[in-house]
Amino acid sequence: MRGSLRAWLRRTTGNWLPRHGALDAGEVVLSQRRVFILPTRAGLGFALLVLVLLIGSINYTLGLGFALSFLALSCALVDMVFTYRNLAHLALQQGRTPSVFAGQEAQFELHIANRGKLARYAVWVDFAGAAEPRHVTDIGAEGSAAVLLGVPSTARGWLQPERVVLSTRFPLGLFRAWSYWRPAARALVYPRPEEGGPPLPLQADAQAGANGRVAGQDDFAGVRSYQAGDSPRQLAWRQIARLAPSLGGQLVTKHFEGGAGDELVLDFARLPPGLDLELRLSRMTRWVLDAEQRALPYAFRLGAVHYEAGHGAAHQAACLRALALYGSAEPA
Repeated sequence: MRGSLRAWLRRTTGNWLPRHGALDAGEVVLSQRRVFILPTRAGLGFALLVLVLLIGSINYTLGLGFALSFLALSCALVDMVFTYRNLAHLALQQGRTPSVFAGQEAQFELHIANRGKLARYAVWVDFAGAAEPRHVTDIGAEGSAAVLLGVPSTARGWLQPERVVLSTRFPLGLFRAWSYWRPAARALVYPRPEEGGPPLPLQADAQAGANGRVAGQDDFAGVRSYQAGDSPRQLAWRQIARLAPSLGGQLVTKHFEGGAGDELVLDFARLPPGLDLELRLSRMTRWVLDAEQRALPYAFRLGAVHYEAGHGAAHQAACLRALALYGSAEPA
């Protein structure tokens, strides 16, 4: 019965009703069929006041009362048109959604474009679950605005936000116009890094420096800026002597490639099986961050996901993505 009623409504209204769970991909323009408007409490009180004024004018045959009643009603109608026009025909598009760690706030960037020649004022934007909208913006004529909406993350994996509500009561507050928008945006939530966990699982046959730094000694690859944890034995003293501190000189370290010492393996299967799954994923996340901070090449193994030794932003992102989606139906 409900399905047939919805199908009839779609046929009679031009199929503008949003489907359950449907996402708005790409740019969305708030056409007249997507904007709803109703009087506010102040608007209902104003309507009651006009009605009382009109009844009194009829009862006492007051010409000035009639004029005032029709003037107030005209102002209300003009306010209704301006409130609707303040929201209609805005173009909406999703922006960047950076990845976060569990417990952090995921930021969803939303772009609002106004291609008309009339400025839009006091447009409130927030998710549908919010009691009161927290973000308000003005969009100038033929201008645009960006709004960042934050959602707290609690668990790893994909975070799909609720639909977005855009509303306005400009200019008099007698009417409220609103529209729904569900952008096809989601944030990837990485596992929370373990606090106070064990150090990196460096291999026993690797050459360890004074602070646990491991580096291969086969092929000299050049020098790089000094990083915390580098062994004093690897400092390039000749290059350091040539760079005067007054000229912006700094400590540099010899960098080698190859050798067994470059190999650091982060293997999920080697973790104690008695640990909780989420704790093991958190420990792997912490090791990935520590290895990147120390510029250590590391291999990564998590179930069917195997990555050769490497480091850098792309390698870190691939490992963290595999940890975030471990056990889900979506492949890493």
